[in-house]
Amino acid sequence: MAEGVLVIAEVADGKLNPLTAEMIAAGQRIVGEVGGIVNVAIFGSNAETLAPEAVAAGGDLVYTFAEAQLDEYLTDTYVPAAEMAISVADPAIVLIGQTSNGRDLAPRLAFRLGAGVVMDVTEFSISGGQVSWTRPCYGGNARAVLAVNTPLQIATIRSKSFDPLPADTGRAGDTIPMESGIDAGAVKQKLVSRETAQAEGIRLEDAPVVVAGGRGLGGPEGFKPLEDLANVMGGAVGASRAACDLGWYPPSQQIGLTGKTVSPDLYIAVAISGASQHWAGMANSKNIVAINKDPDSTMVKNARYAIIDDYKNALPALIDEVKKLKG
Repeated sequence: MAEGVLVIAEVADGKLNPLTAEMIAAGQRIVGEVGGIVNVAIFGSNAETLAPEAVAAGGDLVYTFAEAQLDEYLTDTYVPAAEMAISVADPAIVLIGQTSNGRDLAPRLAFRLGAGVVMDVTEFSISGGQVSWTRPCYGGNARAVLAVNTPLQIATIRSKSFDPLPADTGRAGDTIPMESGIDAGAVKQKLVSRETAQAEGIRLEDAPVVVAGGRGLGGPEGFKPLEDLANVMGGAVGASRAACDLGWYPPSQQIGLTGKTVSPDLYIAVAISGASQHWAGMANSKNIVAINKDPDSTMVKNARYAIIDDYKNALPALIDEVKKLKG
């Protein structure tokens, strides 16, 4: 009988994405209620090297698919490899990251395996052995709670929705080397090249503090004080879609429904009105501060704290105060 959880690890640049540890922690919450163990499947040449990190994060049993053909995500290779992992682990629930890879992989697996799938999960609850999944909907203005009644459930997990467990390097766990059995002749895709946006400092998705700017900045020069504030606070700078569309900031830093999703400890929204599309990318921020001249803007009304002033006046004073606090 299927039981337990299988986490499909997110690997980037030969390293485990922090989202993997977050999914493992969520898996441990689930098996603590419904039984079973947390299995982890790692794909790529470095899989065996990364296995101890997955165990330290809370994985009970790690399946390693140490194959070069799995170093880069391709639908034609990852779908059969994930199917193999599921067939061996026989889980009741599969957790996959809500990333560009996961958004492609999860629905395909669900269709092939006749499983129910819930995308972009930010929370869950368990009652009577039944898991109820919570996900944002209507551009982040509401939340839907869904239950899946198929024997196998698949859920994609939004980054920063769950806190990872403290890493325990002395933790015991088993590792089983696997082979995907992929038919090379069936692989019709080929990765020709990859272009990576150049960014300095901490990644936007991993930053504990995000300072984001919108169209109200008035031009690209408005992002300079945002960068100064982010540097002082050890954070990263993001932008609304409007600012990116105007060419004021790189599209790689766009936050929102069609951009990146962030869940920092502190989100400072500067000159951003707070459209629903933007909220979809930052609604899970733990603390939101709005800096805006308009006291009736959506961002100001929904923020925990607000500074009603021109950002040109507010930011220099804020930067000075943060510097004083840091000594």
